[in-house]
Amino acid sequence: MNMAATGTLYGVGVGPGDPELITVKAYRMIQECAVVAYPKKRRGGKSYAHEIVELYVNPEEKEMLGLIFPMTKDPVVLEREWNKTVMACWEALSQGKDVAFVTEGDPNLYSTFIHLARLMKDLHPEVPIVSIPGISSVLGAAAALELPLADGDQQVGIIPATDDREAMKRAIENHDTVVFIKVAKVLDLILDVLDELNLGDRASVITKVTSPYEMVWHDARELRGQELEYLSLMVVSK
Repeated sequence: MNMAATGTLYGVGVGPGDPELITVKAYRMIQECAVVAYPKKRRGGKSYAHEIVELYVNPEEKEMLGLIFPMTKDPVVLEREWNKTVMACWEALSQGKDVAFVTEGDPNLYSTFIHLARLMKDLHPEVPIVSIPGISSVLGAAAALELPLADGDQQVGIIPATDDREAMKRAIENHDTVVFIKVAKVLDLILDVLDELNLGDRASVITKVTSPYEMVWHDARELRGQELEYLSLMVVSK
């Protein structure tokens, strides 16, 4: 482990939800690090990452560090809360303790670890930062659907779903396969675009992929007008 004056901050991907989809290296890191940091829900319950990591470590033998990430776009609140998060990690790192920040999926793909690592570099550039790759929900969805994402020269896009209709249309037109993440809030808009492109029958939706709560709809049109869980994604395959 790290012998430098400060500890190392590890971003550890623990997979999309199935506890068995954690890598051997991720398992080793959460065993070896003195501190395990995890996303903490503000109002009870546990994040997937927290649930998974508790299966593999004894919380009484670790320094468990729950971090709350603000769900707001207010820049003042964001800066204040993120600085608190970095400070909480820094307190352990400055004592020479290695910190494993566990995150769902992969730490470098739409993960809170990206911003945490960036801010840590700005405020404490002496801290070594290492990423441990994880299996993303995108790959979990392909397995659940038994659907290859790309073959040969095919192109695949991983796109955060937004209400920018033209951008969503271009994403579909420009790729052989598109995975729309966080699709719940704009599901009907995406379905409208697919209908316009005569691709309405080529989209599937998965919620909480690989977890015990996973739900699969092979025909996304069944979901028009319905509310979905936040952790939902759509796969459009031409």
